[in-house]
Amino acid sequence: MKAKKPSEMSVQELLKTQKTIKTTIKVLIIVAILLLLIIVFLFLEKSFLTLMLFPLSMAFLIVNSNFLKEIQNEIATRNLE
Repeated sequence: MKAKKPSEMSVQELLKTQKTIKTTIKVLIIVAILLLLIIVFLFLEKSFLTLMLFPLSMAFLIVNSNFLKEIQNEIATRNLE
């Protein structure tokens, strides 16, 4: 199922999606911090395998942050009307 654009969502859908994305971002930040700690630990142990996971988690964080901004802009636009 393809996600709707924020302009196609109802206000209730926007608010629900906003809450979900905020929760997802918080979880991704925690995961990124844990991955960074693991990377530092493994770097000290001379293993570089997990270095690939950190950029991947940051990519998900950036995508979700951008979508959250779109949703917040749409909510602000609808409240002004």
